Amino acid sequence: MTAPVTVGVSLKMYFGHRQTLDWCASVAELARTHPAVASGAVKLFVIPGYLAVPSAVEILDGSRVVVGAQDLATADSGAFTGEVSGVELAEVGVGVVEVGHAERRRLFSESDDIVALKTAAALRNGIAPVLCIGENVRAEPADAASECLRQLGSALAGAPAGRVIVAYEPVWAIGAAEPAPADYIRAVSAILRASVSALPGRDGSTLIYGGSAGPGLLTELGDDVDGVFLGRFAHDTAALGRVLDEAALVANRRAVEVTS
Repeated sequence: MTAPVTVGVSLKMYFGHRQTLDWCASVAELARTHPAVASGAVKLFVIPGYLAVPSAVEILDGSRVVVGAQDLATADSGAFTGEVSGVELAEVGVGVVEVGHAERRRLFSESDDIVALKTAAALRNGIAPVLCIGENVRAEPADAASECLRQLGSALAGAPAGRVIVAYEPVWAIGAAEPAPADYIRAVSAILRASVSALPGRDGSTLIYGGSAGPGLLTELGDDVDGVFLGRFAHDTAALGRVLDEAALVANRRAVEVTS
């Protein structure tokens, strides 16, 4: 049996509350009627803003879509004004949580040490971290992969066992008009994917690509990634549907290759 293709979406802070819930309702309808999502061949997760998380869990119930959060606290409880713990996120039904995104590092000065604490907090509460890694500037693929693996090793050092979703997002490509060139992504991702699949105690871990990802990219990346992490492109659920269709084709091809 082949591993499913993963498609993720983070809304960041682009939507208001009502718009977020309407979008979730549209995604729920899309997911319930999409054969690949319904069968489990394609795994879809969506990450709205904090205030919408409980409602999103309710709206998406029964659709097989996993709801995530964009951040979590390093601690599970205590006097941490404004923070949200992994305990509370797990309680309301969150299945994944972003950790280490380049914007958190740049805008809120999150260090490798903070990323490691948040990774551990997610895993000890049974939440899969969507662990964002990526080089700041374009480099030779081997050098870029080396920096990404350094970040991955730092984040997982001492962390509890459990599945992780590693999101390769070259920082220089985030928010760009076009993603990084496919051959560059493939060269780096091939190294990363081999390392992620060999992580001890982390069965089911996957490598997905983010950074101005859109339609057609997943097909170009072939078997060097397990899926894609979308941003503004997926604000249009019809566009998200096209990526799910593409993911379904990739999943079907891989299944045929396994059985042939």
